[in-house]
Amino acid sequence: MGLSEKIDALLSQVEKPVRYMGGEYGSVMKDLRGVDVRYAFLFPDVYEVGMSHLGMKILYHAINRMDGAWCERVFSPWVDMDAKMREAGVPLFSLESRTPVREFDLLGITLQYEMSYTNILSALDLAGIELLARNRKSGPFVICGGPCACNPEPLAPFVDAFAMGDGEELTLKTIEVYRQWRDAGLPRGAYLEMLAQLDGMYVPSLYEVSYQGDGTIEKIQPRSVAKMPVMKALVNDLSAAEYPDALVVPYGEVVHNRIMLEIFRGCTRGCRFCQAGMIYRPVRERSMGRLLELAEKLVRATGYDEISLMSLSSGDYSCLPDLAREMVKRYQEKRVKISLPSLRIDSYLTDTLKETQKVRKTALTLAPEAGSQRLRDVINKGVTEEDLMRSVKEAFENGWSAVKLYFMIGLPTETDEDVMGIADLAQKVRQCYFAVPKGQRAPGLRITVSASVFVPKPHTPFEWAAQLDAATIRHRQQMLRQALAGMKGVDFKYHEMDVSFVEAVFARGDRRTGEALLRAWELGCRFDGWSEYFRMDLWMRAFQEVGLDPAFYANRERAETEIFPWEHIDAGVTKEFLLREWHKALRAETTQDCRKGCVNCGIRRYKGACV
Repeated sequence: MGLSEKIDALLSQVEKPVRYMGGEYGSVMKDLRGVDVRYAFLFPDVYEVGMSHLGMKILYHAINRMDGAWCERVFSPWVDMDAKMREAGVPLFSLESRTPVREFDLLGITLQYEMSYTNILSALDLAGIELLARNRKSGPFVICGGPCACNPEPLAPFVDAFAMGDGEELTLKTIEVYRQWRDAGLPRGAYLEMLAQLDGMYVPSLYEVSYQGDGTIEKIQPRSVAKMPVMKALVNDLSAAEYPDALVVPYGEVVHNRIMLEIFRGCTRGCRFCQAGMIYRPVRERSMGRLLELAEKLVRATGYDEISLMSLSSGDYSCLPDLAREMVKRYQEKRVKISLPSLRIDSYLTDTLKETQKVRKTALTLAPEAGSQRLRDVINKGVTEEDLMRSVKEAFENGWSAVKLYFMIGLPTETDEDVMGIADLAQKVRQCYFAVPKGQRAPGLRITVSASVFVPKPHTPFEWAAQLDAATIRHRQQMLRQALAGMKGVDFKYHEMDVSFVEAVFARGDRRTGEALLRAWELGCRFDGWSEYFRMDLWMRAFQEVGLDPAFYANRERAETEIFPWEHIDAGVTKEFLLREWHKALRAETTQDCRKGCVNCGIRRYKGACV
């Protein structure tokens, strides 16, 4: 029985077999006789999560436009399929051709969430690829990219190279360099040295890290041809950049079953907790003409009934009212909805929202982040309670009845009073709804208050901050839950502290945390971002067995002079800027949006940025 037949035999035995079938409308098939580089792209989570990820769609399209290169998709099999595959001797395979992953030339892995790291080890093991990069003598080169790559060190023992920054052009360069290396007949290590010459490529085996007696880093020393620092890759002209004009349409439901149009990249607001807002600088917009062209092609190619205008803060797109109005005009009769998933409270978007909700209304999502003005100033959110009340009042007056409010618990300098301010805001939002005359307001008030746990991230002003201890976090979650319990129409959702604690360890970890990661995987940790499979007892056992204190990474405020594990990675903003912002945060001082004037974040060092 061949591999494809073995796979088919498993499908009737597992949950959601469409995850593994392949053959979807829009998937790219190529004649192997014309292919000289095969690229497997792994999203280390289940199919329905990975198929919702825009970055994967962009790179899949970009690679498959190259002559002679074929990119195929790979996802982490769910626990039932993983067990069946191991039992039947079926290796990890690609969806397009059902080729074993170990037979590809390059294996790209996107790093979107630290809690997917054990899935990466599971995928390598299931593929038959050596887990430790130093032991690999053959098989595909393992290259990781995505936002978590800005601290690559916890995965450094397992990864051949990391791609920093924008991937559209950099990924294609790694393929071109692969061809040069292969055609020259050079040894395996030579490819990594060639990659290290590209802007944005980090090869961990070319750097040595030494530690001091207190466990902090003493020195990060580049070897051979390695650069110091590694500067991220940057795509300056987003309108000219690769973007899919056709999509793979999944058979079953996925998390985001819609067209996603990235209207711009980057953010100028400067929220101090937000890693994406720092590492994706500078802001680069796609032209309205290019967006309309892409929308037309994608509607024809997919049949989707929703277009989501994606960015970190969609309300800041300079042509948003005109774009929304034109899109509604074009697609209203086709019942294609236009959605704005990321809005700021201080965006004056009443008319735009009215336009986008002509087809059907959804919940209005707003992110105050903190319950008091003092704490919003600490995080540089740049919005006021007045902004929030104005936004929800206008929404309720215009027919909304569902509002989602996002907050964080455990932010630097937070007090119990700041947390209780969240309940106070929820009550005031509720009052705004009932202030609208009964005959004019939509029925069925639903206010969802969601509170995540703050995780300090690299390359942000809060990279020096400590994560709050678990006992205090749980106390504040319980306090808020009780305060909201009596409010009719208000639901409260919050994140489990244990998951956020492990996330913080790997967000801020050094290479030594890779030992704990490997041990946790050996003990059985999988799908750690899924609550039904997260095992805190196994994680704590893993840390203990390798001799690491996880609190050293998560709960310790860093000294201003400390060398960070990611010190040799230049994500665009300078450490000097981040330190200034950290000091301002401690004084609850705000910094202006840099569209109103340069704040000297350091991104101008990159050619073509901020022009």
